[in-house]
Amino acid sequence: MLKPLTLVICFLLSSLTAAHAQAPFYQGRTITIIQGRDPGGTGDLRVRALFPFLQKYIPGNPTVVSEYMPGGGGRKAANHIYNSARPDGLTLANPGVAMISSAVLGDSGILYDYSKFNYMGSPYSQYHGLFVTRREAGLSSIEKLRAAPGVRIGAQSVGFINYNEGRLFAFILGLNEPKFIASYSGPELDIALARGEIDARASAADTVVKRNRDWIDKGLVDFHAIIEAPKGDRHPNFSQVPELETFAKSERDRKLVVMARAFRLSGTPNVAPPATPKDRVAILQEAFRKTFKDPEFAREYKKMTGEEPTPLLPENNERAIKDIPRDPEVIQLFNKLIGAGPLPTR
Repeated sequence: MLKPLTLVICFLLSSLTAAHAQAPFYQGRTITIIQGRDPGGTGDLRVRALFPFLQKYIPGNPTVVSEYMPGGGGRKAANHIYNSARPDGLTLANPGVAMISSAVLGDSGILYDYSKFNYMGSPYSQYHGLFVTRREAGLSSIEKLRAAPGVRIGAQSVGFINYNEGRLFAFILGLNEPKFIASYSGPELDIALARGEIDARASAADTVVKRNRDWIDKGLVDFHAIIEAPKGDRHPNFSQVPELETFAKSERDRKLVVMARAFRLSGTPNVAPPATPKDRVAILQEAFRKTFKDPEFAREYKKMTGEEPTPLLPENNERAIKDIPRDPEVIQLFNKLIGAGPLPTR
């Protein structure tokens, strides 16, 4: 028969064990979101806007931090989360928009199967992309833009979304042998444009409104065309700017714009490695759902990024990716369009 002191000790040990078993997995832990970009741009702000809300809604209230892994238009980060990151629910990734487009287009260096990721959703799915030139370049009309040889278009790396969109704009608008300079970080592109190191760039409309308001107020740039995703969703600040599809000269041109629009509608997915335990995936997905539905998140997101959130819940994110067109002929042309060589002939 156990003595009273022994019974008390056994009871305490049993209580401690039960309390430990009931403690949330994420309590006292740190979740790292690997970003496929440099810090400081709009993409970074979109991810960091999530942090306090994920901490709030994940049981155990873990710390949430970023790690930056730019390279290959998000491929480096996507390859890492797929092949090297521990699938323990503590490492997520937000490689960027090009994570999906690069895989659909069959780009080289893709070492991941995007269909096997665990999708957490995206804070936005609507998008407006602008093509701008600095006012001092004197390219104030489409006619002048087309007539000018060797317009210098700035971007980040080959394969990065602003490189791909800059190439798409140049092709559909019919520029005369443009030159692409893909060697900047996102914020550096604005400085390069102001200094005259480049003549043009593609940029998100909401980024312009938040970060480059003087472009509008002081007329420092000319706005030539816009991509609407979804089509017909006019941006309140740029409703007078013609949609890129209106410049299409053929059905082939139109399909290119449609594909680019579909890539944007898939947002910038947050993903977990394929082998992440299902119970932890469910916890994370529910936290993202609650975050996206929280009115306070919408306010903080707009304050940080300058844009309204248009979130894709995890299941909707997967559906949007499945709906991307996969016409082999268009994929082949799109690959030539966003490659490092000369633009395709039109």
